[in-house]
Amino acid sequence: MNYFERTADAQLKARLNAFGAVLIEGPKWCGKTTTAEQEAKSVLKMQSPEKRANYLATAAENPSLLLNGATPRLIDEWQDAPQLWDAVRTTVDERAAEGQFILTGSNTVDKSKIHHSGNGRITRLRMLPMSLWESKESNGMVSLKQLFDHPTMEIDGATSSVGIEELIFIACRGGWPATMRLKDDTSKLMVAKNYFQTVCSEDIQRVDDVRRDEKLTRCLLRSYARNISTLAKKSAILQDITDSDNISCSADTLANYINALERLFVIQDVDAWNPNIRSKTIIRSGSKRCFCDPSIAVAALGLTPKVLQMELKTFGFIFEQMCIRDLRAYTSDIDTHVSYYRDRLGLEADVVLHLGDGRYALIECKLGSRELDEGAAHLCELHSLVKQHNEAAIQTPLREPDLKIILTGGEYAYRRKDGVYVVPLACLRP
Repeated sequence: MNYFERTADAQLKARLNAFGAVLIEGPKWCGKTTTAEQEAKSVLKMQSPEKRANYLATAAENPSLLLNGATPRLIDEWQDAPQLWDAVRTTVDERAAEGQFILTGSNTVDKSKIHHSGNGRITRLRMLPMSLWESKESNGMVSLKQLFDHPTMEIDGATSSVGIEELIFIACRGGWPATMRLKDDTSKLMVAKNYFQTVCSEDIQRVDDVRRDEKLTRCLLRSYARNISTLAKKSAILQDITDSDNISCSADTLANYINALERLFVIQDVDAWNPNIRSKTIIRSGSKRCFCDPSIAVAALGLTPKVLQMELKTFGFIFEQMCIRDLRAYTSDIDTHVSYYRDRLGLEADVVLHLGDGRYALIECKLGSRELDEGAAHLCELHSLVKQHNEAAIQTPLREPDLKIILTGGEYAYRRKDGVYVVPLACLRP
């Protein structure tokens, strides 16, 4: 199978040049190992059926023996033997050289099992399922980096050939690399369903060897899916589970399950952006409910492409998830992150994309053309509030947004008269 280039490729190379080791972390099946193998000169797979027991025994007694091999040496699913973390950190210090190890992991490790953070020796690189650019379904006619570097550039003429029906199918299929080699659509849709089932029946318990209930996990993920792209409180999710699924669950148990799903990188909520432009009592501060991939929400709700074609309002929330996934994938460098803005007066930006150098973009995710004017008005009003704050500010002024973008499921890319860029998601690239 041909390797599909990933946005993480360049980041992995850059980090290997700067640090002794790189930890690639993210959900199962997102392609971490395959990406790491493009750079690795030797490989140790901790979950090899024939060698697993021997590897674990060696890790317990003398973990440094497992680090011998050509560098960069890939240690796949290192979290099965947490002792390897400190061994890698020590070996990096001893060798005093960059690019020694690549670690991959599908869940975070209890900090009590390692003795050193690895700061300065091991850097973390987060991967996600494939974006539309990586799966070759975005034509890449509009570069996010170029928009930041040239905030008045013209993009008129860029068009997407991906219609709504195809976009719905892509969201249902998800960005799982395994789907790229499958021939028929039915098989492609089965991958996300199987991922969902495996998380509920196996991974939720294996993450920390704590027994958890499969049914409750299903109900929790189903409730999360019903509340995706919203600011639903945990108390509301708990009530939803109780009312909709008729299952008992305490607040502490719910928090425990959510924590486990976060450690598996299945749940990846978005935090609020709280600029000092309104009273703190007006600006929302809760987390926006998100998955690592929109297909998980589809699988949890038992939806199909045909059903979503008739429920475009529901797909609008799923589309936002796809936009967030792709934006995260396109800006995976150090210190870049996404947030959202929403206040009690109805003003919002679905995504605020923050670059490591301080630049940021206000972004709305609007599936159809009817919502474009409303989305643009929100972005311009938010920009205006920042300006008003700076005019009256006694303290350090806020940076004004560098870009205002509406990501759509439409056909045409262009720059509006108000300066807002309208960009089809299937035209975007890093």
